[in-house]
Amino acid sequence: MYAIIEDSGTQIKVRQGDIVDIDLRDLPADTQTVVLDKVLAIGDAEGKAAAKIGLPYLTGAKVTASVLGEAVGPKLTGLKYKRRKGSRKKYGHRQSYLRVKIESIAA
Repeated sequence: MYAIIEDSGTQIKVRQGDIVDIDLRDLPADTQTVVLDKVLAIGDAEGKAAAKIGLPYLTGAKVTASVLGEAVGPKLTGLKYKRRKGSRKKYGHRQSYLRVKIESIAA
């Protein structure tokens, strides 16, 4: 079984047991699980049953994930340059993510 969820405008296809990076959010320190309730579609992995598609979300569907910790993405660098001025500026950015493991998908 798989589900397509929305997290901060990003659509992510997940299965049970997958480890996914979602946008970092403020959670209490003792939080062990996160419930993702913006489920766009749920389908069968073998394709035997028809997929359920929401308009835009499925009512009553949720994906439960356990929190593994924070992670950072790859370093991205950029460069600002103005010709004939001797002006150059290099900058970098690393996006922070919340790493979760998908525990269950409930329709």
